[in-house]
Amino acid sequence: MSMDDVPQLRLPDLRFVPVDALIPHEQHDQHRSGPLARRLREQGVLRNPPIVTPLPPDDERFVVLDGANRATAAREAGLPHIVVQVVRYEDPGLRLTTWHHALSDMPTPEFERALGKVEGLACLETDLRHARAVLARREAIAFIALGQGAITLHGGGELHQRNQVLNRVVDTYRTSARLYRVASDSLSQAQSEHADVTALVVFPQFEPEEVLELATSGARLPAGITRHLIPRRALRLNIPLERLADMEQSLAAKNEWLETWMRDKVHQRQVRFYQESTVLFDE
Repeated sequence: MSMDDVPQLRLPDLRFVPVDALIPHEQHDQHRSGPLARRLREQGVLRNPPIVTPLPPDDERFVVLDGANRATAAREAGLPHIVVQVVRYEDPGLRLTTWHHALSDMPTPEFERALGKVEGLACLETDLRHARAVLARREAIAFIALGQGAITLHGGGELHQRNQVLNRVVDTYRTSARLYRVASDSLSQAQSEHADVTALVVFPQFEPEEVLELATSGARLPAGITRHLIPRRALRLNIPLERLADMEQSLAAKNEWLETWMRDKVHQRQVRFYQESTVLFDE
């Protein structure tokens, strides 16, 4: 569907912003940001912009909702500016949901021993139904679905303390297990998609206010938990790296160029909107 066919649809809010103005809300994954930085240099373009939300106007910073590894890669590459897509939690269609971690290559006894060493963590064995209820009431910071039953994880008091314990939990398997991100809290469904999965770590539903409070305080959620579903997601921009890296051109001049670039793309019918779910095989 071309832009001319759907005049009621507006283009995404794309901007050049200083890389130093970006605040991550989750831990970055060095295993991903390193290769991303190399790919950025090799390809010479920024394909997909990070998704950010602005803080109050007097702050002039942005919280990265999706694309923390791309933002980190840009910082590691020494880029002064990066193109981002700006969204707001109030935007219609924007949804904050949760990824869960399906684990393999980590035997259950080893996992349980590692959890027993986590400072401030209490583990309680229970059945799956009760574990889901406890997590829904936020009486637990997470639960683990195993072959038989579940283990609820408890620790911390207020938001920052709970987040610290949650990071320690994820650290027990972050580098020692194979991790798949899944949307369902069903272990059997995870195993139907990934036959080698032996445990499923299920996280709570976070609220936007929690994401923003943790980010602006300097705290970070564990990587790969929050899932932001973005309407009108901008993909395949292919912004030249030399444009991002230019130290002499001002931020205002770069944004003027970006506005002209977008108008030209629309005029040349190179912008397409997909209202249906789309699967890309070249990411």
